[in-house]
Amino acid sequence: MPLPEVLAAVAYGGFLVVGVILMRVDIHEHRLPDRIVLPSTAALLAVVAAHAVSLGDAAPLARALLGGLALGAFYLALRVANPEGMGGGDVKLAALVGVFLAWHGWAVLAVGAAAAFVGGAAWALALLAARRADRDARIPFGPWMILGAWAGLLVA
Repeated sequence: MPLPEVLAAVAYGGFLVVGVILMRVDIHEHRLPDRIVLPSTAALLAVVAAHAVSLGDAAPLARALLGGLALGAFYLALRVANPEGMGGGDVKLAALVGVFLAWHGWAVLAVGAAAAFVGGAAWALALLAARRADRDARIPFGPWMILGAWAGLLVA
């Protein structure tokens, strides 16, 4: 298997494994630990950089860096606007998700980011309709960010 394909497989596999772990933690503990998110972001950037070198094309790496910064900044703005509605772990996870999605393209980033909000809103509405939550319920958003990322990758 050619090196770029191996590196892509490592990125996908790593994002999948880390995503499953973070979803579980966020659902059960309502947190996204820095000790998982931050090294995962650094590792993904390293793999994306190696992938860019193996292809001789820096554009996907630059796009991944900008996407991580952009999505992280967007979530940071949401957190500043409503600290009770968005946690700091979500902001850091947004950078990881932004790197992963933008590596594939701007459309993938847009669809994946939007899918997180659509999925999270649909889940919240379903919980409200079923009277399993009220307006003040804390609903973990990390799982929707990760599922949205995969939806963006598959759809866009």
